[in-house]
Amino acid sequence: MGKVTKLKLAVLISGGGSNLQAILDACKSADYPAEVVLVFSNQTDAGGLTRGRDAGIRSEAISHKGYPGGREAYDAAVSALIEESGADLVVLAGYLRLVSESFVTRWKDKLINIHPSLLPSFKGLHVHQAALDAGVKFAGCTVHYVVPEVDSGPIIAQAVVPVLPGDDAGKLAQRILRQEHKIYPQVIRWIAEGRVSVDAKGIVTIADAKPAEMAELNPVLEPG
Repeated sequence: MGKVTKLKLAVLISGGGSNLQAILDACKSADYPAEVVLVFSNQTDAGGLTRGRDAGIRSEAISHKGYPGGREAYDAAVSALIEESGADLVVLAGYLRLVSESFVTRWKDKLINIHPSLLPSFKGLHVHQAALDAGVKFAGCTVHYVVPEVDSGPIIAQAVVPVLPGDDAGKLAQRILRQEHKIYPQVIRWIAEGRVSVDAKGIVTIADAKPAEMAELNPVLEPG
């Protein structure tokens, strides 16, 4: 029996890389259909680079500050690294930098992001405080394909958490982050298994999705 070909991932980060670690942990399972081949950061001191190197994965950083040629040239250099790594899917995991339209076009349908709100609500930054200020009773996170418009691409999956009395932005962020660590590896698995499709209206379908599989991403009764 031949070796199973795994989906190759390039994970882009800007900070500590906790979502990267969740993906790396998932990849340790023999039956997980994906592997990380590149960790990249726009911050040379990003803690997630250490996570990648400790896992024996090529981990590179290029500072975007003062990069010759500006955003387009910078993103072209990042694309070249990704192409060199042989990655099939680009995973934005706390990559706190807007990517150029040319980058999105180059990786169309091969570029995903995780956002700490239930899109289309609360796009952009400071979303946890925005959710609290709006008085919503549920918050969560969204994995979506990336399009040129920020936080507007086709939604692949969402995980929901309750907003609890006494929450501040930090407490809510931590509760959501725990679900991010579940949902992102799951979505990558679905993509690697060829189960994700998008119709002409941008609606995503997960083939053969089991009720229990979907419910796990919506632990609305989980208090912690």
